[in-house]
Amino acid sequence: MYKFNLLALAVSGAIALGACSKAPDAVAPAEPATTAAAPAPATAVVVNPFAEPSTLQYQAPAFDKIQSDSFATALDEGMRLHAAEIQVIAEGDDAPTFENTIEAMERSGAMLTRASKVFFNLTESTTDDLIQSVQADVAPKFAAHQDDILLNAKLFTRVEAIFNARDSLDAESKRLAQRYFDQFVRAGAKLDATAQARIRELNAEQSKLVTQFQNNQLRFTKDDAVVVTDVAELDGLSAADVASAAELATSRGMPGKWVIALTNTTRQPALSSLTNRAVRQRVWEASANRGLKDGPTDNRPIVIALATLRAERAKLLGFDTWAGYVLADQMAKTPAAVIKILTDLVPQVRKNAEAELAEIQKVIDADKGGFQAQAWDWEFYAERVRKARFDLDEAQIRPYFEFENVLEAGLFFTMKELYGITFKPRADLPVYHEGVRAYEVFDADDSSIGLFYGDWFARDSKRGGAWMDSFVDQTELLQQKPVIVNVMSIKKASSGPTLLSFDEVTTMFHELGHAVHGLFSKVNYPLLSGTNVPRDFVEFPSQFEEDWAQDPRVIANYARHFESGEAIPAELLAKVMRSRGFNEGFDTMEYLAAALLDMEWHSLKHGDTVSDALAFEAAALKKYGVDMPQVPPRYRTTNFAHVFPGGYSAGYYAYLWSEVLAADAFAFMATQGGLTRANGDLFRSTILSRGGTKEAMALYVDYRGQEPTTDALLIRRGLK
Repeated sequence: MYKFNLLALAVSGAIALGACSKAPDAVAPAEPATTAAAPAPATAVVVNPFAEPSTLQYQAPAFDKIQSDSFATALDEGMRLHAAEIQVIAEGDDAPTFENTIEAMERSGAMLTRASKVFFNLTESTTDDLIQSVQADVAPKFAAHQDDILLNAKLFTRVEAIFNARDSLDAESKRLAQRYFDQFVRAGAKLDATAQARIRELNAEQSKLVTQFQNNQLRFTKDDAVVVTDVAELDGLSAADVASAAELATSRGMPGKWVIALTNTTRQPALSSLTNRAVRQRVWEASANRGLKDGPTDNRPIVIALATLRAERAKLLGFDTWAGYVLADQMAKTPAAVIKILTDLVPQVRKNAEAELAEIQKVIDADKGGFQAQAWDWEFYAERVRKARFDLDEAQIRPYFEFENVLEAGLFFTMKELYGITFKPRADLPVYHEGVRAYEVFDADDSSIGLFYGDWFARDSKRGGAWMDSFVDQTELLQQKPVIVNVMSIKKASSGPTLLSFDEVTTMFHELGHAVHGLFSKVNYPLLSGTNVPRDFVEFPSQFEEDWAQDPRVIANYARHFESGEAIPAELLAKVMRSRGFNEGFDTMEYLAAALLDMEWHSLKHGDTVSDALAFEAAALKKYGVDMPQVPPRYRTTNFAHVFPGGYSAGYYAYLWSEVLAADAFAFMATQGGLTRANGDLFRSTILSRGGTKEAMALYVDYRGQEPTTDALLIRRGLK
């Protein structure tokens, strides 16, 4: 099919930032929500802007013509037309061939793809009440539409015939035939009618629950923000942060107050600075307890329902658990392999975290604090330890990481040096929000390779976090070039330049790594394009690109004082680099806790019952030895968007798995001369341009010449 993601059940296939990047997730929105997709007047005739391909370059979405009320009609009509196309393919009288079946499906669903790619992006980045309403309505329809395709017996008969004769195809076509066959089988194409009917029911219910979880998360992340009435309680925050908190309060109808909004991880940036322990506790509890309140935004019953129905669906499809089902299609292959790689790290990581906790407690005791460190104390006192150990204050660093300079002299500089590409602003292209920027990307020979949109700053209409997605996927079959978007949630300064933490800098490099994976794609078929690779491989290119943020030549180019333009002093830079491994016990422990929690939820068997989501969470953490109260999971159960509404169910481990590849590849490149075009071209030709045209490990061996070892990962994480 025409890049219509059959594997996603009515949710976006966005690539989200996860725990193995050291970058914290989004800082809270500081600007009021506005959207280019505002509702049309009630009397207006709704026009379907997706009925025909966009006339803009590379079919970039015509956001100046797209309204929130465009989507209901476009998605319904897109599904109707797509269903008709699929029916023609399935009912064909001719003998099945690759061209009249597989290739025909790749060409089908054009309007639905155009509409759904924009729609599901906006549900994450620039939503509103109407978009959320459409999402709730369309989710079960979308799930049913996918089932109508993947459970179509006549269509599967044709797909299976081509699969059985696949050895006559060229390598990429053979790979595509395999992927289609696998999708149909994994969806239930070989089940009997009764089992298929139950699969349909489960998919419809999952789509509703996923939408409810997403909408709850957007609501409680905003509503649970901490309101402060006395500015003295914000002692420790910078003047800019205090001003942003006041501005956010005013934008929410609370002038004279201050709002500390929440990022989507359990850990919150403000915790490292707030001197008032009671306020720190309020912030931490507001973050950790999201989705736990009785009422309409309580995610506890949703999580239990999702885990239960996934276990039943896995059983119907021949697997003991949902984790077993998911991992059979990934590099890891089995839950046992994942559990082993995670639990093998636990003893050393816990030892490191406990040593860090002991240092923190020493500072508290030296201050005669009279209390034992709790989760809301960790960041504040860890920052004290870091300052003492490295003589380093975050406030010293930020002036050297001004957003515009990081973007131009950091990210874009690195991409030019490594791959020869340049990013040229395209202010003429319409965007979906005034804070979004459009660029055209040119290769070393000045040929245009695609479009790139940067949506870097936080707002209330964005779900928080950071991710990459596409509006148009590269494909030779359909003669399309890629149109890619990066989304982040950086808190924009209320006035003057926006200064970043080094973690935020690293996140920008991470997401651009995903972006070039999409931009450099050079494959024939949509289903194999760009980031259409296993979840435990997709984070490899992004984590690989992270390390350029601290490459000496790169950092010397972008780390310059926003006022004087002077390069960051060598001594200060050395402190920054030495401190990168600091708090690694905490960072890795919170990640392992979340990854193991994900695996435990998705290791339920059909018939297992869970009555208390929090008790289940506590038991899972204790089972795996990651139950440190001072180090909660990076995402707690009811706010774990990666795995319950997102595409990483039984897949959050993927960041660590991919980091093995990334660390090994970067260490290898360093031995070959580092930041050179020759190195970049090799990585581009063997990894970034190949999409899902080969097995993931085969692609890695094409680049590296051998499978990876964990040596570089252990060094990267300070464990060796």
